[in-house]
Amino acid sequence: MSNYKIFLGIALSVLSTWALSTQEASGKWLMQISLPLFCLVFFRYAVHVVLVLAITLPEKGVTIFRSKSYKMQVIRGLTTLVTTLAIFTALSYLPQAEATAIYFLAPLLVLCVAPWFLGEASRWHRWLAAVVGFMGVLVIVRPGAGLDSVGVAYALLAAVTIAMQFVYTKKLAADDSQTTLLWTGVVGLLVGIVLLPFQWHESIAALSQFGLWQWLLIINVGLFGALGHLLQIKAYQHAPASLLAPFSYFQIIAAATLGFVIWGDFPDFWAWVGISIVCGSGIVVTAVEWRHNRQVLRLVEKIIETK
Repeated sequence: MSNYKIFLGIALSVLSTWALSTQEASGKWLMQISLPLFCLVFFRYAVHVVLVLAITLPEKGVTIFRSKSYKMQVIRGLTTLVTTLAIFTALSYLPQAEATAIYFLAPLLVLCVAPWFLGEASRWHRWLAAVVGFMGVLVIVRPGAGLDSVGVAYALLAAVTIAMQFVYTKKLAADDSQTTLLWTGVVGLLVGIVLLPFQWHESIAALSQFGLWQWLLIINVGLFGALGHLLQIKAYQHAPASLLAPFSYFQIIAAATLGFVIWGDFPDFWAWVGISIVCGSGIVVTAVEWRHNRQVLRLVEKIIETK
């Protein structure tokens, strides 16, 4: 693999973190100006589906809908929808950087549940990393931090559902990643259509007051949400996932930057300590996993060579 492809993969991965943070900042802003949650979710997935279809249909046609397991696609789509609801709700209570740092427990949770759900070996360093990461979250939400407990609860819920997304994504590895991305949008849109009537009058009242700027923000939520995931897919096509994993933590930096520029929110010293613990535990365990996998690969190669 050339250095150019690796650099391109890293660049795409970092860009994806900014896209996803922009999506969340747009959603947070819209909810602050009274756009109901269900209306926000409906538009988020409507724009998502339109964008993904516009990109994939010309190349792959209706085959893009074909999946090895439609049941698993629906379950993953519902899990992603719950994640979206949880994140936007958390953002309505918490600064963006702190909310993002809390739900970034998800990668550590995946490593812990992998032995049961993915059949992977249980390793002590995974549990240690998860415990250390959770201690980082406790530092972020410490007494006196002024963080709303409801927002913290929703951010933790998002961490759990994001971990579930990772598990179902792994189980759907036989499907085209763009197929999974499309089904994520379709399931979210269909459920969004069902939920929207529960906040119909509030939605109409809010939308009737919106001008061009607010409608651009609505489009941004779906546009940057889909774009972020598409950039991730492209990044993994150019560089190994183990190499790209640490760069996903740039999303916390992006969230802190946007939170400061837009709302003047900036994590205090102890919040940064907690954020550093969460990020550090994730990066260290990724490095340990990468080293272990390389050792296993070398052992397999030696066994093959001796045959």
